[in-house]
Amino acid sequence: MFDNLTERLTQSLRNISGSGTLTEDNIKDTLREVRMALLEADVALAVVRDFIERIRTQALGAEVMQSLSPGQAFVKIVFDELVKTMGDANESLNLHAAPPAVVLMAGLQGAGKTTTVAKLAKFLQERHKKKVMVVSCDIYRPAAIKQLETVAGDVGATFFPSDLTQDPVDIARSAIAEAKLKFFDVLIVDTAGRLHIDESMMGEIQRLHAAIKPVETLFVVDSMTGQDAANTAKAFNDALPLTGVVLTKADGDARGGAALSVRTITGKPIKFLGVGEKTDALEPFHPERVAQRILGMGDVLSLVEEVERKIDKEKAEKMAKKLRRGGGFSLEDLLTQFQQMKAMGGMMGFMDKLPGMNSAAVQQAMAQGAPEKMMKQMEAIIQSMTPLERNKPDVINGSRKRRIAAGAGVQIQDINRLLKQHAQMEKMMKKLATPSGISKMIKGLRNMQGQAKGMPGAGGGLPPGVDANELANLIGKPPKK
Repeated sequence: MFDNLTERLTQSLRNISGSGTLTEDNIKDTLREVRMALLEADVALAVVRDFIERIRTQALGAEVMQSLSPGQAFVKIVFDELVKTMGDANESLNLHAAPPAVVLMAGLQGAGKTTTVAKLAKFLQERHKKKVMVVSCDIYRPAAIKQLETVAGDVGATFFPSDLTQDPVDIARSAIAEAKLKFFDVLIVDTAGRLHIDESMMGEIQRLHAAIKPVETLFVVDSMTGQDAANTAKAFNDALPLTGVVLTKADGDARGGAALSVRTITGKPIKFLGVGEKTDALEPFHPERVAQRILGMGDVLSLVEEVERKIDKEKAEKMAKKLRRGGGFSLEDLLTQFQQMKAMGGMMGFMDKLPGMNSAAVQQAMAQGAPEKMMKQMEAIIQSMTPLERNKPDVINGSRKRRIAAGAGVQIQDINRLLKQHAQMEKMMKKLATPSGISKMIKGLRNMQGQAKGMPGAGGGLPPGVDANELANLIGKPPKK
């Protein structure tokens, strides 16, 4: 996410972060590079101008110029201004209303609005324990109503039926009456989208909004459209009293222009990011955390929250007990770890949130090793082994390797690489085998991130006890000779 912007900004700030003194010349040069990075990320020109001017004013202030580490203070200014540009803090949904709290979803066709309705329903059910109903008022797009019924079933939300002969306002009113009757906490209303903004579309959604008076009116927009996303959101905001924006497809947005433009252009907060196709791929938008990721500092808080939500605690505790007893870390355990990693969005999703992932060794490994493909290959190899081989890798001799290679469709050297990687993983796991091991690692990550926010150069380290070359090997780069 935002890979191109992250790369350009970290390159621009790397030199100045170590400067013992700041001058108008080196500030000017760095700001020129930052400006180019933002423009290439498709951030709106007006936003870029204001952003650069605020940084320049602060950077030339006496407090920064006389600082013991002015270069690092400069990067801290950039970080703070990124946060300010995106909205300072997360703004959650306001559902404090007599049930049902009505949430109206608006947006153009193809932005992922219907899918986002299902994701939001799941988010509210699982994290806020709300009883949720969804309804479609889209009587124009073929199969729109059926699509919402299907995705609602996938997430366990109650679907209120409607059909193409009904008026959208009548559909919404009937859904509200049903939700009141059956004591639903939240009703999410999906509306018709268009390929472009037109008067009839705006007129209909204004009529619908006036009739149902939603507590939240969210604009759903494709983040990959860059500053066009912000401009479209502004057009909707001029017609509707929007309360927030949902940026979809953020996982495919390497630029980040929408995230940095929307708040300034619309004045409305980004409330959620859609970060994948799965129904749980919806994240609350935290400006500070996104700024950390943009500057290569990782996002430990989101990582910890994700681990707590998605990791099978029973399996994790069972493995921890086994390691504490000195039982070792088998290939069967490694397979379990791969499955847990998948639940967290794969290895790339996991590593994207770790501070220190701008380490050259790790970046090279991620670029060359194709982590997700490598993980699938290793899964296939382990699944081609017998239970004995999975639990006692030492028994795997030449003939067993040939049989496993044939079963998994790989080469002997792929099996040798897996066994080496397993040995390194076992070494790392033993460091975490004590009861305080995990907490020490998380504490170390938090400390690193805290240092990175104050001293950006510190963000290049890795978690305690983890060597960059070891980590690079584990994600697919052959070990150094």
